[in-house]
Amino acid sequence: MRKILNKSLILSLLYFSAIESSSVIFADPAVSPSSTPLLMEGKHNLYQKIITRPGVVLSDSPSNQNAKPIEGFKVFYVYKRQKDTQGNEDWLQVGSDTQGHIVGWVPADKVINWAHTMVGAFTNPAGRERSLFMKNEQDEKQILLDQSGGDKAKELAKNALAGNPGPVIAMEPETYVDITHNFYLLPILDAQQINRPSGPPLRLLHVVSAPSQKNKPDSSPANLRNFKASLVFVMDTTVSMEPYIEQTQAAVKSLINSIKNTAVKDNFRFGLVAFRDSLKDNPSLEYETKVFARPDFKQPVDSVNNAIASVHDAKVSSKSFDEDAIAGIKTALDEIDWNQSAGKYIILVTDAGAREANDPHSITKLGIEEIKQLAESKGVAVFVVHLLTPAGQKINNHTRAASQYRKLSQFGTAGSLYFPVRGGTPEAFSEVIQTLTMALLQQVADTTGRPIAGLNPSKKNAQSKKAEDQIKVVSQAMRLAYMGKEENTSVPDVISSYTTDRDLTNPVKKAIEVRVLLTKNQLSDLAQSLQIILKTGLAGRTEPQTFFTQLRSAFATAARDPQKISQSKNIGGLLGEYLQGLPYRSDIMNISEQDWLAMGAIAQRTVLNNVESRLRLYQEYESHPDLWVQLTGSKDPGEAVYPVPLEALP
Repeated sequence: MRKILNKSLILSLLYFSAIESSSVIFADPAVSPSSTPLLMEGKHNLYQKIITRPGVVLSDSPSNQNAKPIEGFKVFYVYKRQKDTQGNEDWLQVGSDTQGHIVGWVPADKVINWAHTMVGAFTNPAGRERSLFMKNEQDEKQILLDQSGGDKAKELAKNALAGNPGPVIAMEPETYVDITHNFYLLPILDAQQINRPSGPPLRLLHVVSAPSQKNKPDSSPANLRNFKASLVFVMDTTVSMEPYIEQTQAAVKSLINSIKNTAVKDNFRFGLVAFRDSLKDNPSLEYETKVFARPDFKQPVDSVNNAIASVHDAKVSSKSFDEDAIAGIKTALDEIDWNQSAGKYIILVTDAGAREANDPHSITKLGIEEIKQLAESKGVAVFVVHLLTPAGQKINNHTRAASQYRKLSQFGTAGSLYFPVRGGTPEAFSEVIQTLTMALLQQVADTTGRPIAGLNPSKKNAQSKKAEDQIKVVSQAMRLAYMGKEENTSVPDVISSYTTDRDLTNPVKKAIEVRVLLTKNQLSDLAQSLQIILKTGLAGRTEPQTFFTQLRSAFATAARDPQKISQSKNIGGLLGEYLQGLPYRSDIMNISEQDWLAMGAIAQRTVLNNVESRLRLYQEYESHPDLWVQLTGSKDPGEAVYPVPLEALP
């Protein structure tokens, strides 16, 4: 291993595609309709799964006779466990799904038991140190508990890159691969919380990884010349927004004039999506959301000017001061082709707070956290330019709206991409929008190696300096994601190692996001469960004391396990077993009947609002087939999986 580390000290990940994940050694697996996989110990609905190690063989009987080698890191369900005919070696009968499709037998010592389908997903490494993977648990614990662990981690990384790995068995790849678009498998076998003498607690993760099975061309500076970026404005076009619309149009024209005669004109495009409010409340608003311009690299860069020239503010007022900014962002996420770009940016411009999921006039019924999750799933950075106008100040709208938009615009280590415009004047807005757009364009020019003269103003205030610093981190993240698609990294054998979910030099920064692989069937089951909770909760608002009784009855009607339902002491006991034992703090799982009654009507309604928001998010996941991966080679679409962030669970 030491020689390999000297050559390329990186953690390699196993990538999947629809074709590769279905390429099992036997083209036509035997079907045993009466068979079901073995259950996990103590579970009623969760089946045993294994991950194969490199060097594994697959046989049609529990022996090495007629055995053929297969890829390491294949995932199978376990149907039987038994010894060979001599009573010596343990073998497992495995299948590609839960429907009885048997693919053969594998030796037990060549597999890894996977109790929870937890996986690690690297956050974008821009602005933080790369994760280190230690040989054993004690090495990792020692550095986690050391008060100078950050400095020691830097020293270990330096030594490892110099060819002296010590306890470091691997490092995170230097570039970034987005798990939602280029699926890889980094199984987490165990996750435990480590409380330290000072600072926030950390998760110690026991993970396994495997070599990449794809051969990708190495990235090079020349490849960066093809880096393309799309900037889409999501504009509030309600009454009184006309001056800001004009300033945005002027900013776009100015930037286009700066680049239309340069090489960068082929790398940058603009779009604009407008939003107002629900037409159910006021049909005279003309539209709820509308796409005026899409980034189109097939058209000249200045063609967008004509497309956005017709944008204007509404002539009638909305129902209230808050507008449906979330609907505008969702339209931009859904109707813009983000796959054509590596740099993906939205700038939301508004003077009002956003309608949340519980707002009766919300168009999408999504909350801030849910729309943020959807933006992250597409790799889009959301900037917010918030106009702090006297009208908003008069009704105390600014504080609540600022809290919403700071959460919405969180982007990795860059922090919150929230830019308030004090006083909300068109002149102050013009300065902010020019700063943001020029800084984004400058970063694209730097990334592609095609500098543009005259973009950076000679005088910079504190806000413009902050904006440039944050945009550098965001742009680096986009560049690393782009390069991650080009690079190929591999090591020759399976790695079992220990790491943490945080950057040891700055534990505030998350390095590895813990996710759980849910099948489509499980997510559908979870959505059905949340629908039952929501419907029962809304129906029982006048008699909250009957909520749990009605809930148990509703779940029983839905053909759930009667014994489990009758014994359930909290809401979590009514949900799927795949949520139990995961290392996350749930909003609703631990709510008991006594907790529910003690909450009061307002708190109960908040819980139900959160349930509804999660339900909408799962519906969004389910409606995007490109997010789902067939992990086991099953042909059953219900067996496809999606890596759901723990933060997105109920």
